[in-house]
Amino acid sequence: MAIKYKVVFTGPVGSGKTTAIQTLSDIAVVQTETAATDQVRALKPATTVAMDYGLMKLASGNKVHLYGTPGQKRFDFMWDILSRDAHGLVLLINAAARDPIDDLRQFCQQFRPFIERNQLVVGVTHAEKAGKDVATALMDELQNQGAAPRVMDADARNRKHMTLLVESLIFGMRTPHGA
Repeated sequence: MAIKYKVVFTGPVGSGKTTAIQTLSDIAVVQTETAATDQVRALKPATTVAMDYGLMKLASGNKVHLYGTPGQKRFDFMWDILSRDAHGLVLLINAAARDPIDDLRQFCQQFRPFIERNQLVVGVTHAEKAGKDVATALMDELQNQGAAPRVMDADARNRKHMTLLVESLIFGMRTPHGA
């Protein structure tokens, strides 16, 4: 019998959540994007306001339901809704952002109860624009927090990179609950 996983992608605006789900999904992606009307407009023309949804079919026959959260704090009520009954969290951090370490801290704090019960992997996007090794700095920060999830550079447009993140998350699970 095939196992069904629920994986949530989260991270700040511009970290690549929507792109990652588009890259991974084997079905047409459900998106709730609208024109950006605040400071986000300086980063990109549209932003997710509720969620992105896609489905990834693994060679084993298992399926991964992919949910992407909005990146803006004002939509954080969706973070709790989307993470209900999820098996794991993919946290995408934009290495070229103003302060990727602070972004990591904020999202780890917001998702702390979820992370304590479930798997976490961190994908570092836009690493080629950062000019420094952000992945190592993020790993050091997580170790300082007492956590040791996998952290890896990942291009959200690259299916191989994104698949590696999802598989790393799934393979790290003790046993899938609710499957």
